[in-house]
Amino acid sequence: MKATQQGGQIESRHGGIQVIARAAAILRELGDHPEGLSLAEIAKAVGLPRSTIQRIVAALQTEGFVEMVGSQGGHRLGPELGRLLYHTRIDVISVVRPLLADLCHEVGETVVFCGVEHYQVQVLERVVSEQELRVVPSMGRMHVPFHSTSVGKALLAIMTDDAVAKILDKTLATDNSAAPKREALMGDLRKIRSSGFAEDYEEYMAGLASYAVSLDTYFGKFAVAVVAPAGRALIRKQEYLEPLKAFKMEVEAKIGQSYGEPRHT
Repeated sequence: MKATQQGGQIESRHGGIQVIARAAAILRELGDHPEGLSLAEIAKAVGLPRSTIQRIVAALQTEGFVEMVGSQGGHRLGPELGRLLYHTRIDVISVVRPLLADLCHEVGETVVFCGVEHYQVQVLERVVSEQELRVVPSMGRMHVPFHSTSVGKALLAIMTDDAVAKILDKTLATDNSAAPKREALMGDLRKIRSSGFAEDYEEYMAGLASYAVSLDTYFGKFAVAVVAPAGRALIRKQEYLEPLKAFKMEVEAKIGQSYGEPRHT
């Protein structure tokens, strides 16, 4: 009798783990498709029966982790995940803010701390330099192609090639010269992965330049950049790199470095 009970407990535990794994696979797939997916599309993507998907999605919807999209029966990530992400970012920013202020003071330039949301770079925090000629970036979403900024390229460099391809499929979809641009960018990403630094010299905006490093943490993927007038940035480039590297090491030490899927080179 005891052996039977133990066997039942083990089977139940394995079943619970399987459900969690399946729910995680569904959430990841929806995360890759912010526009929403039907049950049939989710089932095809994760390789599970539609009936199984329907049960799990219904449970996730009850908890607010998934929500309906319009009247066509599609589903996307729900508001509860956004709420959790918001609190996570608040925690990250509370750790990063004083370190960001120290970095700004050390290099004497504006610095920005960025993340990713819906295939676009988001400025999550900034500290503006007190120099007379300075850069004051806008907070929130950067309305430029992902790969046209140093922070965007730094973030792409710590993603797998498959994840990079998904973003470029979105950002280069209407570009007639997409193929050569993609090839050139992949070459840039290989260099960034080797050096650890990304740069943007007047790609984002005429007269501006920036140098960035990525941070791959348990709280997500982020990047920090020094942003300055192009002429000054070109002269002072080497003065920015070591402080950026030190910032990266200190933040990852404080909030934990992630060791995700290997990238390709």
